Amino acid sequence: MAAASLVFKSQDASYSKSLLDHTQKLFEFANSYPGVYSKSIPVIQDYYNSSGFVDELLWAASWLYHATRDRYYIDYVTVMHGTAFANWGNPTWFSWDDKLAGTQVLLSRVNFFAMDTEMSIVENMNLQMYRRTAEALMCAVLLPPPTNKKTDGGLIWVNEWDSLQYAIGSAFLFVVLSDYMFTSNTPYLYCNGKLYEPMDLHAFAVSQADYVLGNNPMNMSYLVGYGLNYPRYVHHHGASIPVDANTTCHNGFKWLNSTKPNPNLAIGEVVGGPFLNDTYIDSRNNSMQAEPTTYNSAFFVGLVSGLVTSSSVVRSFT
Repeated sequence: MAAASLVFKSQDASYSKSLLDHTQKLFEFANSYPGVYSKSIPVIQDYYNSSGFVDELLWAASWLYHATRDRYYIDYVTVMHGTAFANWGNPTWFSWDDKLAGTQVLLSRVNFFAMDTEMSIVENMNLQMYRRTAEALMCAVLLPPPTNKKTDGGLIWVNEWDSLQYAIGSAFLFVVLSDYMFTSNTPYLYCNGKLYEPMDLHAFAVSQADYVLGNNPMNMSYLVGYGLNYPRYVHHHGASIPVDANTTCHNGFKWLNSTKPNPNLAIGEVVGGPFLNDTYIDSRNNSMQAEPTTYNSAFFVGLVSGLVTSSSVVRSFT
């Protein structure tokens, strides 16, 4: 909501202010009563069990700083909670359950553009730690094995369950950081004796987008509806149940177990993706690979948006 308030700021000032007011109240509530949401919703724990909440607090505070320039939020992510929450020096993968990598890149923006000249020495040092951790993730991916793991087709590989989440999320961050480098005239990223220019980061992001869209050993687009060869048995209620079906929540398994292709196309959905050997089993029961998710699609929208726009970025949102 804080990010959205920036989008609408010049178009609808009243709506932008409403978003920001609600965001600040939500953040105050979350910070006052911390806890993982899945403890309150036990039924979800087998599917989306949260591993923690401190990354979300840092992510929210980082966006609130960009939306308000209120020094409280930059102090929150640096002096107050940086050491305890940020896990500096240990890069992780951007995902629905872990916002740290996104937070590190977003806060790198402050360091790249020296957005606040009144920051204390400690605040600046801690912001530098966010940037270094973000850059450590880039280096881990860019450097040759064994620092990283990729499929033979070139896809970042982290986990067999929803493998594309990590590849697309990382590629999105590569685009953002490369844009920061371009705009700030930062000539290269230093990675253990090797130098990478902004275009190297950009090119790697392109390679991951191309993989998703069909440049892979299966010659398959993992974006439903794109190209001629894409998953036809997507693990998705709306796609698999006919529009004229008279069904309830409990009798939909006959469509789940049907051998016929989905009667409806979930156009724009990004499925879980391939295995480590670059193969994909197009089966509705294969939820590990065939289940589309909102976070996959969101990452991909961010990635391709970054690839089709200018590499320059505004130095300040306010």
